Amino acid sequence: MSLRRCSRTPCGRPAVQTLTYVYADQTAVLGPLATFAEPHAYDLCAVHSERLSAPRGWEVLRLASDVRDTGPSSDDLLALADAVREAGRPAPVERTRPAEEGGRETSRRGHLRVLTTD
Repeated sequence: MSLRRCSRTPCGRPAVQTLTYVYADQTAVLGPLATFAEPHAYDLCAVHSERLSAPRGWEVLRLASDVRDTGPSSDDLLALADAVREAGRPAPVERTRPAEEGGRETSRRGHLRVLTTD
């Protein structure tokens, strides 16, 4: 489900389609919800996209899209399960190499080691 809301002022329903106007062709184009909110496009909910009308003499071009919210797909659920499994794995234990001959490792900062000699 989208986080964007219908552009119609009193409406608070989730947006499912995007409306753009092609002024040169006197065409209103209603298509799938755009990936990003555009300043000259209008996001509409299912109700307002179905009721859309254009000014007299204009054509409404409706691009095929499925406005029903079917919820997450099986691919989405598998990706989520994989992410949860990955996050739940214990962090790998870093194996340290023995300190160089004659020195003892006293601390470590990332890939750098501090050695002291006895």
